Amino acid sequence: MGAEGTSGARHSAGRTARVLVGVTGSIAAYKACELVRLLVRDGHEVVPLTTPGAERFVARETFEALARREAPRELYPHLLEADLLVVAPLSANTLAKLAHGLADTVLTEAALAFRGLVLLAPAMNTRMWEHPATQANVRLLVERGAQLVGPHAGELAEGEVGAGRMAEPEEIAARVREALAGAAAGAGSLAGRRVLVTAGGTREPLDGVRFVGNRSSGRMGVALAAEAAARGADVTLLAANLAVPPPAGVTVVETPTAADLAREALARGAHADVVLMAAAVADYRPADPTEAKRPKDAEPWTVTLEPTQDVLAELGRRKRNGQVIVGFAADQGEHGLERAREKLARKNGTLFVFNDVSRDDIGFDSELNEVTVVSRNGEQMIGKRDKRAIAAAILGEVATLLEGGRS
Repeated sequence: MGAEGTSGARHSAGRTARVLVGVTGSIAAYKACELVRLLVRDGHEVVPLTTPGAERFVARETFEALARREAPRELYPHLLEADLLVVAPLSANTLAKLAHGLADTVLTEAALAFRGLVLLAPAMNTRMWEHPATQANVRLLVERGAQLVGPHAGELAEGEVGAGRMAEPEEIAARVREALAGAAAGAGSLAGRRVLVTAGGTREPLDGVRFVGNRSSGRMGVALAAEAAARGADVTLLAANLAVPPPAGVTVVETPTAADLAREALARGAHADVVLMAAAVADYRPADPTEAKRPKDAEPWTVTLEPTQDVLAELGRRKRNGQVIVGFAADQGEHGLERAREKLARKNGTLFVFNDVSRDDIGFDSELNEVTVVSRNGEQMIGKRDKRAIAAAILGEVATLLEGGRS
C-alpha cells in the first residue's frame, strides 16, 4: 500500500498539506483526538476517516469538531486527493485488511486508492502484535512503502505490559512533519544521479550444498534503493541473496558471493555518483570449497577461512572528487561505534552508518532500525523507526552533500 513516491500529492514547501487521519477500533482512539488537534495547529487540512469500530469509542462528530470540518460527504470519499494518510490507532483487524487489499469501510477504501505517503501507528495487545500473521502483514505493508510509528512497549489497556502501545500523538505529529518536509525536499533531489546500492548477505560455498553466510535480509539496502529511485535517481541494486523482493524501477544484478559483489561494485562504482554499501559482505570465505557435497561422517571437519577483498576500502581508494561513498557498520555497542569512526577515516568513505546488532529490537530480522550517521563533520543519531524512514534520512544527507559539493 502507499507509494514509494508522492504521486497525487498536493504539498510543497510553504503550502498547507491535506492529511487523511484514519481512526480504527481501539481504546487508543481517544489519543487520535489529540493528534488531530496537533495537525490542525500545524496548519494542515485534516480529514478524519473513522471506522465503525472507532466510533464505538469516540464519536465521529468529535473528530469533525477538532478537525473543524465534517467527514467527507462526497459521492466518492475514498478518492479524495491528499498528501499523507496516517492511521492512528491501527488495529490488528484493519492492519490485516490493508495488507490484503480488503475495502469494507471508507478508511480501507481510501487506503486502497491512496498513492501518497502512508504512516501507520499500530495499537493492539502484545500477543496480537507478535503473532506471525500480524508480523507478516506488517512486512507486506512496509515493503509497499508504508512507514511505521511504534508500537512501543508499556502498560496496555488490559493491564498487561509489552509491545503494542500506540505511539504518543506528539511523536506521530512529529513524524508527519518529517515525512511532509522530506517529501518536499526529496522530490527530484537525486534526479540525474547514478546510485549504486548493495543489499543482502553474501554466501561463501563450503561444498556443493553448504555455505558460510550471515543474517542480513537485505531490507535496509532495498529501502535505500527504493528511496533513491523515488528521488529520481538511476539506481542499480547489487542483490546478495535477498529475503525481500527488490523495488520496482531499479536495475537488479545478482551478486551471491563476495567475489561476485566485489567484481560488480568495482566495475560499476566508477560511474556512480553515490555508492551505498549496505550489504553484509563476508569478511572470510572457505579457502578450498568443493563442488560436490561432503558426506557426513564421524571425523571432524576443519575449514580454513581466507579473507575476502575489502570492497569498500578499494572503492574509497578509487573515489572521485565529488563522489559520495556510504559504508555500513553492523557492530555492537560503543566499541562498535568507535570502530565505525575508525573505518570512516581508514576506508576513505564519505559517511558511515552504524547500527547496533547487539539489540534484538532493531537491525537483523526486523522492520525497524536505529542508526548513527558518522561523518568527518560530526555524528547524527536517527532514532528508531522503519527502515524506509531510515533510508529517507540517510539519502537526505547524501542529497545535501551532493548539492553542496562537500563530499
